[in-house]
Amino acid sequence: MLDEPSPFPRKAAMGFRFQRSVRIAPGLRLNLSKSGVSASLGRPGATVNIGRRGVQGSAGLPGTGLSYRSRVAGRSGVSTAGVILVLVILAVWWLT
Repeated sequence: MLDEPSPFPRKAAMGFRFQRSVRIAPGLRLNLSKSGVSASLGRPGATVNIGRRGVQGSAGLPGTGLSYRSRVAGRSGVSTAGVILVLVILAVWWLT
């Protein structure tokens, strides 16, 4: 029984991470990480991120931990819910 292989694959102990965000202008950030570069547009609570994985939008209530994130456009095409989320984010950003 002790010589049987485990059904769970063994993972590496720990990996190094690198993540840095640089403010380009008010509401515009350049995000640098080990896996690539992306750009974020928005304010706390409403953000659109454009990167290697496509366009993603997120909206939340700052300070509560509650948020919603959706892929707007990626390899599989454009999401209707994602487009609506981006429009809401941009409207909030524009009005504040």
